[in-house]
Amino acid sequence: MSDRNRPARRPATRSGALFTILFLCVCSAPAQTKPSPFRVLAVAEPGGLHRPFVDAAKAWLDRDGKADFSVDYIENTDTINEALLARYRLFLQLNYPPYAWSPAAARAFRASIEQGSIGWVGFHHATLLGEFDGYPMWQWFSDFMGGIRFKDYIATFVSGTVHVEAPSHPVMKGLGPRFTIENEEWYTYDRSPRPNVRVLASVDEGSYTPPTTKKMGDHPVVWTNEHVKARNVYIFMGHHGELFQNPAFVTLFHNALLWAAGRN
Repeated sequence: MSDRNRPARRPATRSGALFTILFLCVCSAPAQTKPSPFRVLAVAEPGGLHRPFVDAAKAWLDRDGKADFSVDYIENTDTINEALLARYRLFLQLNYPPYAWSPAAARAFRASIEQGSIGWVGFHHATLLGEFDGYPMWQWFSDFMGGIRFKDYIATFVSGTVHVEAPSHPVMKGLGPRFTIENEEWYTYDRSPRPNVRVLASVDEGSYTPPTTKKMGDHPVVWTNEHVKARNVYIFMGHHGELFQNPAFVTLFHNALLWAAGRN
């Protein structure tokens, strides 16, 4: 075929050139890597009725959470100070009560929460606020938890329906509008913390099975205090190890740790 009859070459189109540039950029972009596991310091109640929950929590943390975090455990507050807390991204209070803390630990914890240098997640016994075992109530911790004082608990254990009040909050992701917690010893307080905290979930006392007269009316069970800089979540549930067989609780547990550590 002569050059006269050969079809003329078409100039490259602008869209084709842009596609080529984008393709090369995508191919040359570094692969997205998962963040390295963050460090958690967990103060765990060493014995008593809550030991089964602590043991189940440790098993879950060491098995299912290891891709996201590593955990160091202590069973009292003697070693807690500013230097220790500075090594961790998250402080986990596994049923350890808010009294009998060393003065240095109390000061360091308060400073870390108020300055936002560490996240916090507390469970169940963390709101045993009052005068116990000869110790006075830690007023700052009471204020941190919404200005409440422990009043009573359901010693006979009942099941209850928890209603999610903040479905858009990352801690409540994947939980749906409600879920059931079985055989819990629901605490009651002298007042609802709602005026001083952001409530994420509350229990419907009318759903208690079997019924009980121990009620407090408005009854938050998951909340965060937005008046401090640290990301923080209190989760009331945490008496027995069977909670880790409840998919809703496990989801809540995992969500809370990731959010408080700034990972979602």
